[in-house]
Amino acid sequence: MTTPTTGIWTYRENVSMRGDLTGYKVEAQDGSIGKIDEASNEVGAACIVVDTGPWILGKKVMIPAGVVRDVDPDTETVFVDRTKDEIKNSPEYDQDRFNDPEYRGRLGTYYGDR
Repeated sequence: MTTPTTGIWTYRENVSMRGDLTGYKVEAQDGSIGKIDEASNEVGAACIVVDTGPWILGKKVMIPAGVVRDVDPDTETVFVDRTKDEIKNSPEYDQDRFNDPEYRGRLGTYYGDR
């Protein structure tokens, strides 16, 4: 099995990627969700790992790049096309399975192409 390469794991064409997003703030459709702890620009497998801090008890979540709707380098903010609840209820981040096709498949299905 290979890593899913659907659009959900690729940044949208309108998203301008300039350098590393680590440390950027992340805004959901309805408010702040934390900061980027790790970012991957791997073709067909790009994602961000967000440390939600105290918002959901320090949980980390992995969000496929296709969920990112915009990046503002001036304010170092990434905007995602999901609500706080959708992100809070996402499958738990598993650092040991970061590149596991089954794990990424589950995340891809959860976030789904819109």
